[in-house]
Formats: sequence, structure tokens, C-alpha cells
Amino acid sequence: MSADGVTFGQAISKARKGLILSQKEFAGRVRKEKGGGSISPQYPSDIERDRRSPSSGHLIRQFSGTLDIPQDYLFALAGRLPDDVRLGAADPDKVIKAFASFRKALME
Repeated sequence: MSADGVTFGQAISKARKGLILSQKEFAGRVRKEKGGGSISPQYPSDIERDRRSPSSGHLIRQFSGTLDIPQDYLFALAGRLPDDVRLGAADPDKVIKAFASFRKALME
């Protein structure tokens, strides 16, 4: 959840409605990682009602591109780190320093 209390699902719902897309239309534009088929219309419904969290970084990136929401913002709302950041987090001291800088920037 962001500082203004917006959940991942609320951000998805607002952006989808802003683009005048039904959940079915939205689902048809989002591709699964394996097999490339579209997600079910029930999945965005569950996401928007905060019953589910996105199951992968791939889907977060798909949501971002489809709804024109910055990826980093969606990753933050989902409480996840993007794969490139997570894989680069091998040095504990660097991670601690990065999070301290991140917190400071958000609090300004």
C-alpha cells in the first residue's frame, strides 16, 4: 500500500476504468508468461478486490504496459522487488544503504 493508502488492486481498477476497459477486455490484453495465452477475467477481478496479489513480476510488467502505470510504482504497491533489483541484492550492506536512501527520499 502506498502512503496515500492506495492498494495495488485499487491502482489497477482506477487505471483500467480510466481507459474505459472492461475486466474482460483488460484480461484479453495481459499475457501469461508460459504459453502466452491471456489471463482469465476472474484474475483482474480478484486483483482489483485485493483478494489476490500478482503472481509474478511478468504480470506486474504486463499490467504496467497495458494500463500505462510505471512499473516501479506497481512493484512498490505489490510489495515486491523487480527481478533485476532482487537479483542484484547480493551484498547486504548495499541493500541496507539503498533502503535507507529510498526511505529518506520517500519521506522528503
